[in-house]
Amino acid sequence: MNENTGVIYISHRMDELKQISQRITVIRDGEYVDTVDTAAVSIKEVISMMVGRRISGEQRPAVPDLGSSDIVLEVSGLNTKPLLKDVSFELRRGEILGFAGLMGAGRTEVARALVGADRASFSKLRVHGKDAVIANPAVAAKLGIGYLSEDRKHLGLMLERDVKENIMLSSLGVNSSLGWINDAALRKTAEELRQKLRIKSPSVNQLARNLSGGNQQKVVIAKWLVKDCDLLIFDEPTRGIDVGAKEEIYKLLEELAAAGKAIIMISSELPEVLRMSHRIAVMSEGRITGFLANDEATQEKIMELATQRDVPLHHDELSATATNGAKSA
Repeated sequence: MNENTGVIYISHRMDELKQISQRITVIRDGEYVDTVDTAAVSIKEVISMMVGRRISGEQRPAVPDLGSSDIVLEVSGLNTKPLLKDVSFELRRGEILGFAGLMGAGRTEVARALVGADRASFSKLRVHGKDAVIANPAVAAKLGIGYLSEDRKHLGLMLERDVKENIMLSSLGVNSSLGWINDAALRKTAEELRQKLRIKSPSVNQLARNLSGGNQQKVVIAKWLVKDCDLLIFDEPTRGIDVGAKEEIYKLLEELAAAGKAIIMISSELPEVLRMSHRIAVMSEGRITGFLANDEATQEKIMELATQRDVPLHHDELSATATNGAKSA
């Protein structure tokens, strides 16, 4: 390369930046933070600039004693081509397990593999203590696993259908006989959930596309509550909704966990992960690089794990970390 050529290299990979750059510029939330000489700054200092703030004063969840709780989900040796590599973890009843990591780390791929949306292989997959083979999302639903996609408009809702139809979509068989749908029963159940989840809609006959983002998300949640799922996977649960609606979703997730639901929450917002999770699984390049208990987790620690490369925990280390994290949580 010509010695007079300048290069702008954009990366979240700290080791690469330290190896090839002379200066590092940090941009956070669309705004310039600072430019520093690479040789004079540590990776931890760069991560602190990326994070920008500590959240020790922000609300954290009250962590229940999960040591004796039933294990709802056991995952060992989850692999997909070309991304996921030996992903292993456990999830207990009443627990919110947060998944954190940079874009492309593999968080959504874990969710899709668990519900059979993507082809995957497992060393072990057990649901409620029983071996399971999940070939597609319909099988996952029968096993009591509900998946709330990050793209609710295209994969979670029928926007041109009303609230009632969307809520009852996963359980039409329960309210039908010989191919005939009991509309009165559907309406009654949908109305009960509209009130319970505080869905702001004039009636259950309102089209889903006319609702706000937060209320659309509540409709998707209601759909899986009708199915009475024991395990709920929330992928970016508050994306595209306002602050007030976020707090309502947070409260709802806490209520579901308190009622014994097991929850996986995937989020790109570190304050949200820390605000909601009893434990946090951090991913990088298709691997889980570590687990953090709620009381030890910080944005800086999450980012350190999220930027690790080629240092995967061995399978036995992952299992021990997951078990110890559950006990400490």
